[in-house]
Amino acid sequence: DRQVHEVQSYMGRLETSDKESVHLVENEIQARIDNIFSNLERLEILSSKEPPNKRQNAKLRVDQLKYDVQHLQTALRNFQHRRYIREQQERQREELLARTFTTNDSDTTIPIDETLQFNESLQNAHRGMDDLIGSGTNILQGLRDQRVTLKGTHKKILDVANMLGLSNTVMRLIEKRAFQDKYFMIGGMILTCVIMFLVVQYLT
Repeated sequence: DRQVHEVQSYMGRLETSDKESVHLVENEIQARIDNIFSNLERLEILSSKEPPNKRQNAKLRVDQLKYDVQHLQTALRNFQHRRYIREQQERQREELLARTFTTNDSDTTIPIDETLQFNESLQNAHRGMDDLIGSGTNILQGLRDQRVTLKGTHKKILDVANMLGLSNTVMRLIEKRAFQDKYFMIGGMILTCVIMFLVVQYLT
């Protein structure tokens, strides 16, 4: 989280940086993003080794951080693309103003087509960023739904375990009662035989 906040702070400097220092800020942001991605790969490995009851929460946390960093990476590329277009347009204006036109100059056509292409590329970049944000939101919502489902499944497993525990207790009581009844029956049979023997012995 701290590294993500630091990158966000650097992103705020881009708009206020001058032409000489903006490249340095971009390089610093890219280096920090690459470092975060490297740390996330290690976190993914560590989260997979967590106990089952903690693994899902750890994975959700790593996925959330990964989404945040991907959003920052897209924002950086979008800024670089806009800066490139802006610098291209500034160079074209400077070249246009620096040219000396003659009456029959055949090269006085303003490169409108190139400008339109740059604007279309910028719009495509904006649409791509919106699509990425929408896709990330759907993925995050899916992970949250999966978390709720897993919680429900865990509760059902606990309920079944409790029911099985109760069933095992009842079965043990039944077995104990059957064992006692067996001995009572054997004892009754022996007592009956003794009584019958005594009756026969004394009556005859």
